[in-house]
Amino acid sequence: MKITAVVVTFNRLNLLKRNVNCLRQNKPVSQIVVVNNGSTDGTSEWLAEQTDLKVITQENVGGSGGFYTGIDYAYRDGADWIWCMDDDVFPRADCMEKLLEHTGRKDVGIMAPRRLQEGKIFTNDFLSYNLVNPFKSMYKDRLAKMEVTAPIEISGTAFEGPFIRRDVVEHIGLPNKELFIFCDDTDYCLRAVLAGYKILYVPEALMDKEKFFSNDTWAERNTKKKWKRFYQVRNSTYMNHHYGKNLAVKYLRGFNGVMGYILVALVTLPFSKVYTLKDIAKLWKAYRDGLKEKLGKM
Repeated sequence: MKITAVVVTFNRLNLLKRNVNCLRQNKPVSQIVVVNNGSTDGTSEWLAEQTDLKVITQENVGGSGGFYTGIDYAYRDGADWIWCMDDDVFPRADCMEKLLEHTGRKDVGIMAPRRLQEGKIFTNDFLSYNLVNPFKSMYKDRLAKMEVTAPIEISGTAFEGPFIRRDVVEHIGLPNKELFIFCDDTDYCLRAVLAGYKILYVPEALMDKEKFFSNDTWAERNTKKKWKRFYQVRNSTYMNHHYGKNLAVKYLRGFNGVMGYILVALVTLPFSKVYTLKDIAKLWKAYRDGLKEKLGKM
């Protein structure tokens, strides 16, 4: 069995070093592929010194573009299973061993480890999709609200450790690289579920996740993250429009989402420099782009 780990990184060298060291302890990982999305913090120089890594360097095309490249390489290189993750998660030494216990289930196309943040369960995983009610979240029955002690079938997980069977890539293809960031993992999981594959959450397979601390004010924090809001609006709108089962989900859920951001921008505009009128126009453009099958550029 050939197992290839795919790590996508961008300007987080210290986290990448820790991630790679953890992967080196996991057996039997056959190969570690690091997709460097154009880092400028010394990552390229450090990677050049590592003789046991396959390094792919490209321009910054976001997490979705990174996983597109990494999974494509691993598949073409003959991997039987592909283990994907960002650079801010750290699999424990027996994580792979615990995942391998369930590879005999031929109906399972993807497995998701349990992530811990400061010892507490951290999860965005969920059991099913809501594609019919526009006034509720797309994500139904979140594991964060449950006590899970044994493997359980889910419908969605993040690109923070999914273990993907080769057969899945063969049948549903690669992640949607046009998404850049946000919803690329949800989109991939939904495509797998629609193709008939099961996703298994394995709580005994553990990974630690970095926690980022910030003393920034609301304005400072939101100014730094503002560029991400446009991708959140665009991509969530795309997901609802593309997969929604009725017109209300296809158009109204995304509209509700963008109006929430626009309302915050309008309310804070008089006394904060976080949002401008141009940003409001960009948010509306992001919603309109999300309604297109071919996503527009930010």
